[in-house]
Amino acid sequence: MITSIIPKLPFIKKDETVQYYLKLGFSVISDYDNYVIVKTGNSEIHFFEFKDLNPNQSDFMIYLRVKNGIDDFYKNLIQNGISIHPNGKLEMKPWKQKEFSLTDPNGTLLTFGQNIQE
Repeated sequence: MITSIIPKLPFIKKDETVQYYLKLGFSVISDYDNYVIVKTGNSEIHFFEFKDLNPNQSDFMIYLRVKNGIDDFYKNLIQNGISIHPNGKLEMKPWKQKEFSLTDPNGTLLTFGQNIQE
């Protein structure tokens, strides 16, 4: 039986990627030369080295579910210098999700969403 799904994403510069995800609230749980694992709560992301990746042509993306506090999380990221995707400002979506998006240093689109029951 499947117990969880863990994305594996590329990195160009490991230190830059790790520092970015630390600002998002993740912590490093495993670190190897060309592989690193970060975690927050029950969620993990694994990263592998891909030095030839062009971040401007990346098609990688993940959706990260936020249980509550998305407004404060969003404000905190902005205050800590994290850039919001130009088309990803915090807003209510028709599918009853409050969402915003970022792009990490490797070109991966990260969309954060909280279920909002109206």
